Amino acid sequence: MHSFDHATAASRREFIRTLSLGVGASLVGAAALARPAAKPLGVALVGLGKYSTGQLAPALQQTKLCRLAGIVTGTPAKAAQWKQQYNLPDANIYNYQTFDRIADNPAIDIVYVVLPVALHAEYVERAARAGKHVICEKPMATSAEDCRRMIAAMQKAGKKFSIGYRLHFEPHHQEMMRLGQTQSFGPITHLAADNGFRFNNDTPWRVSKQLAGGGPLMDMGIYCVQGVIYTKGQLPVSVTAKFAPKTNPTLFREVEEGMSWQMQFADGAVADCRTSYGENLSSRLRAEAANGWLELEPAFGYGGIAGRTRQGAMSLPNVPQQARQMDDFADCVLTNKPTRVPGEMGLRDVQLLSAIYRAAETGQKVSTKDVVAVLDKMNSR
Repeated sequence: MHSFDHATAASRREFIRTLSLGVGASLVGAAALARPAAKPLGVALVGLGKYSTGQLAPALQQTKLCRLAGIVTGTPAKAAQWKQQYNLPDANIYNYQTFDRIADNPAIDIVYVVLPVALHAEYVERAARAGKHVICEKPMATSAEDCRRMIAAMQKAGKKFSIGYRLHFEPHHQEMMRLGQTQSFGPITHLAADNGFRFNNDTPWRVSKQLAGGGPLMDMGIYCVQGVIYTKGQLPVSVTAKFAPKTNPTLFREVEEGMSWQMQFADGAVADCRTSYGENLSSRLRAEAANGWLELEPAFGYGGIAGRTRQGAMSLPNVPQQARQMDDFADCVLTNKPTRVPGEMGLRDVQLLSAIYRAAETGQKVSTKDVVAVLDKMNSR
């Protein structure tokens, strides 16, 4: 999720500097998760729309290894409101023109980019030049080329980089990964995933091809792509897809209203997926195997996730997903370990989304053999 915050008015003026700012906390070992860091890492949110306001800022009040330290907004009224609500110093409040000065602020260790998709690349690159670690919301960018530029910029800066895939840190989804990848019910033969809602144009950038890169496939469908892959523990070898009819051609004149697609795997398994901005879909992730089944429904929300298998209900807690996600990234920074959700995974998914669009546009099966081979494997943790 992202927020449009007048970032299109952002200056293209960029400083080129490489600063090795300390993380503001001594490096700690595996005990980092057992106790709060002596000084939590400072996070600056770039873009103060719905997701930052409703999810990330509240989550940063629950984190142990990081805290809300700064904001970047093009709206002075939001800056004033957030300053008061979260007791932020003036020195940690930026707009899109002054953003590059964040390089000189040791109170900010991590920049979290929460803007419309087309703006991700610019702000990740600018954050890299400012010498900051970065989390970028999903989808990572509107093109694989932008993804590669972002990864290269972060590598050059020598800083940690992750994509905001919160569900990798959620117990029910972790259980789907475990059960699916260990083949607890035998090899998975079929998967299904649905995710969508009736869009009411409260965030118009989502139906702008230029800003969003596409419609519900980019925004909601990416959860289905992710869920299928980490449950199966494999990448698809090809995809087929079909656009849904447009019931509102005016609202959806630039992007699809809905999409159904199938992902084919090397072992013959298939995943049938749907997404929509025209109807409320069930939010479901299901896998059928030789000796049973496993599913989450609802699957993809910020809370209320419920899971079942052939053996009964998953007795797992709902947790503050974004707090878990951000604390995990802070731990990666503090202990210098790789993130489970790196930029390469973001690139992989943008490549897969592009293949799905190509399949829908051509009516042909599209190979995914050139997609970056990165997986969140249970045995790699």
